[in-house]
Amino acid sequence: MTSLSSLYDSKGDRPELKTNMNVDYVVQYKVDKVREEAEAGFTQLIEALTRVGLASEVRSGDESSLLVFVKVASESYLANHIYRERVQDWLYGVRISAPDKDVGKEFTNQPVTEAERLRTVYLLITKPKNEGGAGITPNVGQWKYVTAVFPLHDHAFNRRWIKQWSTKYLLNEQDLDQIRDRFGESVAFYFAFVQSYFAFLVFPASFGLGAWIILGHYSWIYAFVTSLWSIVFFEWWQKKEADLAVQWGVRGVSRIQHPRSEFKWDHEAADPVTGEAVKVYPPTKRMQTQLLQIPFALGCLAILGALYVFCFSIEIFLGEIYNGPLKSYLTFTPTIILTGMLPTLSTLLGGFAEKLTAMENYETNDAHHASLVQKIFIINFITSYTPLFLSAFVYMPFGNLLVPYLDIWKTTAVKLTSEKSIPTRGFHVNPDRLKKQMIYFTVTAQIVNFALEVVVPYVKRKVFNEVEKVQAKGKASTVNDVPEEHAFLERVRNEAKLDIYDVTGDYREMIVQFGYLSLFSAIWPLTPLAFFINNWVELRSDAMKIAISSQRPIPWRADSIGPWLNALGFLSWMGSLVSSAIVYLFSGDAEGPGGDPSNIVAWGLLLSILLSEHLYLAAQWAVRYALSQIDSPGLQKERSQRFAMRKQILEESLGPEITEKPLPPTPAAGEKITRESLEEEARKISTKGGGTPEQLFWLRQQGMDETIQIGRKLISQAGVAKA
Repeated sequence: MTSLSSLYDSKGDRPELKTNMNVDYVVQYKVDKVREEAEAGFTQLIEALTRVGLASEVRSGDESSLLVFVKVASESYLANHIYRERVQDWLYGVRISAPDKDVGKEFTNQPVTEAERLRTVYLLITKPKNEGGAGITPNVGQWKYVTAVFPLHDHAFNRRWIKQWSTKYLLNEQDLDQIRDRFGESVAFYFAFVQSYFAFLVFPASFGLGAWIILGHYSWIYAFVTSLWSIVFFEWWQKKEADLAVQWGVRGVSRIQHPRSEFKWDHEAADPVTGEAVKVYPPTKRMQTQLLQIPFALGCLAILGALYVFCFSIEIFLGEIYNGPLKSYLTFTPTIILTGMLPTLSTLLGGFAEKLTAMENYETNDAHHASLVQKIFIINFITSYTPLFLSAFVYMPFGNLLVPYLDIWKTTAVKLTSEKSIPTRGFHVNPDRLKKQMIYFTVTAQIVNFALEVVVPYVKRKVFNEVEKVQAKGKASTVNDVPEEHAFLERVRNEAKLDIYDVTGDYREMIVQFGYLSLFSAIWPLTPLAFFINNWVELRSDAMKIAISSQRPIPWRADSIGPWLNALGFLSWMGSLVSSAIVYLFSGDAEGPGGDPSNIVAWGLLLSILLSEHLYLAAQWAVRYALSQIDSPGLQKERSQRFAMRKQILEESLGPEITEKPLPPTPAAGEKITRESLEEEARKISTKGGGTPEQLFWLRQQGMDETIQIGRKLISQAGVAKA
């Protein structure tokens, strides 16, 4: 089988990589042991695809699956659907102006992108039947044999993309536009966010290096500057993502939400706006389920917190109290426990979060995703920051008080060994503990994450390929490909085995990293510099992950980074509180309270936190106001489009001769209009006889000259009277 690792080597111009055979999507269909049921399901699949105008071809997959290749049967049919989507965008206010009534002209002015095409075809496959789709939902209900629906990679583009990015230091707007046109706005917004975050890190990285050399650790100046930087970045990004949404034509697209196939409605009711019957799930029922998020968060804190406290206490005992045999090996015990238990607990809690979100029964995919992200953020907040919180606010202030409780481990060790006593030494707070932890999370952990994202999937694929080769030896091949198609089909089979790319995981990684910087970087001022270097690599490794390690993502639209924006704002705000507390506790003395809480002035700590929060809110207001005064290309484009739309509506309603800009008025022109109107009025009165007081009032003076003459006469009379 062809290895994907060889796709971009010197032989990357192989013929099978240059074409996708005009395939839009591949549907992977599992062949079950119950042949009759599998055949019936396959028949339903092909019929459903055909009913919505999709052509299909089937080929062998692996030993237990088929590959159904799908494309739009008629390009005009596809164009009609894309045009209808653009009209829908206009009706929902996503685009300012309506699409041109001439469909051909519309697509000439705004050509269909590959992302737009693939998204439309995917919706044809998956949308409910009552909305014009085939209603195919992988792994659900009658489609349980459909295991995946994915587009094929454009390897020619991927190869150029990776080569181009590997030789560039910075990305530009054209690079982001390329991603948007190929992978959709959802992925493009992620890369735009990371690129902006990377560029913004230049300042704190430089300032942090200077602070590390001159100011040292726990500097209030560094903490203040970092907090101010986080405010500027957060507020600037909100403006930037709105600007990008306008430029990409997706501002407000989140209002157009796709229904969730798993939604279970309670009853039908008339829509108060349209009068149509809609399926309703009572908000009160959903609210009752949403309230379970409180015990969920407390449960996560209790379970993960207990694990961390357990390992934390063992670590303190073995590292700073125990002085017996095998100490150099036993100190790895907490790490081994966390390595084994933490992923398992995180997976279990993540699964519970998904079930809880499913119980909340959201009608749309966007609402479901936003709720799930909130729960994921809670889990990641606890797993990522608890060790540093324990060290900064438990170990350093209360270490001497907690040490007597660690005798339980000494007693346990005595019971487990034949020794009558365990040698120990006197406890003293380790002043370097916080700094070492920060170095681990900002350097070592980032390297480990890179290995897990890039190296491990590569090794896993290599191992699986070798295992398949060994298992295939001595077995007759069940695949009988046409020779001209064999290389292409092998490539597709490899892509079908790849992981599904989920941009949520990449967002989670960046938001957690931002939290380390905003909350704890006062401990080690080189934190921004470490993240700056990491994120240069991260941008390119994520591109490699999409191009090589994952199936091509569905090109979904988005108008922002979604619920992660709220997490970003929360971490920015909380960073002002945590960093001020850390600076207050440890500035001037690396040991801080030294394990004795009596050294802490409680009112001073609370006052510093309160003052920091108020300074944060004031700075946020000032930065937000300042940025609101700055114009941007996206907002200029939006105003230009709105002006063009108003002008077009006026011309269509009143005619171009009315809306043309009038010539500057002159007294002669105005006199002509006035005299003509007065003569017309006098004619009407003469034909009818007499006239109303209102009509006669306006006939006393015949034109401009007479009005001026009488006015001058009245002025003269007034002057004589005063004299």
